[in-house]
Amino acid sequence: MRYQRVLVAVDLTEEAEEVLGAARDFLASAGAGVSVDVLTVVRPLARVYGGLDMAPMAASALAFEDEAVKQTTGQLKTLVADFGIDAERAHVRVGSPSMEIKAFAAEQDTQLIIMGTHGRQGLGLLLGSTANAVLHGVPCDVLAISIKSMEVS
Repeated sequence: MRYQRVLVAVDLTEEAEEVLGAARDFLASAGAGVSVDVLTVVRPLARVYGGLDMAPMAASALAFEDEAVKQTTGQLKTLVADFGIDAERAHVRVGSPSMEIKAFAAEQDTQLIIMGTHGRQGLGLLLGSTANAVLHGVPCDVLAISIKSMEVS
């Protein structure tokens, strides 16, 4: 199958470069005409600190999330530039990573999602929770890149 719309989902940890490198290598054989978007998701402050009542801090929480999105956008644009991807193809969303990846893929008619898996022992070696959640419920192919730098020996 020839892929024309590809989404690379990264989380801006040290694995992002490994995933983008693997995506670049995989897509090199695809030839011209492949549209590549890169997405990362910032978790909402209320989700990170799930047990806290955020209402008294609503304005501060929104300002914090806005700043997180701004900084994440800058980091992502720098990262994608290092891989020859146009900064306009770098996207940041706020929400649940698996839900936002699936929503973005549906909106863009993505044919392939490329993302990393966290290398661990046992069942965790197969897929991380985000990769597993994305894999179930998307109408397109998913290429899971095993992250070598995270594997435990």
